[in-house]
Amino acid sequence: MYFWDVLALFILVLVINVIFFVMPMLASWRGSLVPARTLTVSAQGMATVSPDMAVIDFSVVTQGQDPKALSDNNNSKMNAVMQFVSSQGIASSDIATTGYDLEPNYQWDKNTNRNFITGYTLTQTVEVKVRDLTQVASVLGGLAPLGVNQIGGVDFTFQDPDKFVALARADALTKAASEAGMMAAQAGTSLGTVVSINESHYIPGPQPVYNMASGLGSVAIEPVTPSIAPGTQDVTDTVTVTYTLN
Repeated sequence: MYFWDVLALFILVLVINVIFFVMPMLASWRGSLVPARTLTVSAQGMATVSPDMAVIDFSVVTQGQDPKALSDNNNSKMNAVMQFVSSQGIASSDIATTGYDLEPNYQWDKNTNRNFITGYTLTQTVEVKVRDLTQVASVLGGLAPLGVNQIGGVDFTFQDPDKFVALARADALTKAASEAGMMAAQAGTSLGTVVSINESHYIPGPQPVYNMASGLGSVAIEPVTPSIAPGTQDVTDTVTVTYTLN
């Protein structure tokens, strides 16, 4: 009697395991298999968009023999520059000091066969993000009169590149579906569901469009406000889509 009770309990446990564990696992496994009749196509989508942000790098470079006087002079110029940039409506979070370098200047003495320090060069560099592109020209035009004597360039880029990738992706998926539909029709069948999608995209890096550098000690000349054109850039997205065939 005891043997049959144990056997009945064992069969009950086995049935429960099959119903609640084994069968769902088999269903999941079957669902993960790629159907035998499939069609895979690749397509590239594109979104031609205009950059909506400019990044300007500029420096105040000063030379002198007294490091303290040099620092005071450089800081005074840079403080005026910072006030000007802020007055253009640039948020403080978009203004960052990216470099502050004080380096000695050496000269070779052929009589002693040694280098000696003739003075120092202080370079203070700032990066500014301009989110309103109509302000780029006025910001650039106002830097040189305040002592900025080195402008690394203006790079145009995107504040939110993901939204442009989404546009290119939608274009790519539309092209993929159209191409797959035509191929299926030519083969005498029709498309079913999407089995898988693989994606890769390309976002252009910052595009430098302007560069200016003036020599140290040069006479400050009121600059002509530059004409700045951000142009357009192509954001691309490539998808590879696999469909079932009916």
